[in-house]
Amino acid sequence: MAVTESSHRQHEWEQRYSAGKTGWDRGQVSPALRHWLAAGQLPAGRVLVPGCGHGHEVAELIRAGCQVTAVDIASQPVMRLLGQLAELGLYANVVQADLLHWQPPGPFDAVYEQTCLCALDPGHWAAYESRLADWLRPGGSLLALFMQTGHQGGPPFDCPLPDMRSLFGAARWVWPDEPPLQVPHPNGLVEIGYLLTRR
Repeated sequence: MAVTESSHRQHEWEQRYSAGKTGWDRGQVSPALRHWLAAGQLPAGRVLVPGCGHGHEVAELIRAGCQVTAVDIASQPVMRLLGQLAELGLYANVVQADLLHWQPPGPFDAVYEQTCLCALDPGHWAAYESRLADWLRPGGSLLALFMQTGHQGGPPFDCPLPDMRSLFGAARWVWPDEPPLQVPHPNGLVEIGYLLTRR
């Protein structure tokens, strides 16, 4: 059953990329990542980019000294990202896999979560949060951008802050005291950026 569901999800995303229906993709490196890098808030260690899509942030992370693993369920963006990295003379571990079933060989120092959560059906959010916690080492950083759509349906799905604080609860996550980043998105929406710490 899980294999069938995974195959269905992959087929759906291949169709979306073929049709250009990727409203969560900003088409360039997020200002939030540039902010976190400039502030020295992202460790130059092992960094995961889940649901990487076209991977606009991957090259930026590599140049910052990170060892990057980028994962997406669809073959089209994975192949495009591999081609772009080859042209730039850069290397990342780019993997085509369903993140709801994928398991890395070891924990990461940081996870850059920009487009995966809002692209997942909310029915999978609890499982995804649990996997994020497993993928991060204790004390690791989750750099999260929560899409604010204000309406039902998706993707991108609305990630209201009260729901996010409940999903990423205090048993596993430390939320910062400072106010979040407010990051306008080219699609007219806003992303709220937080740097959470894995307990």
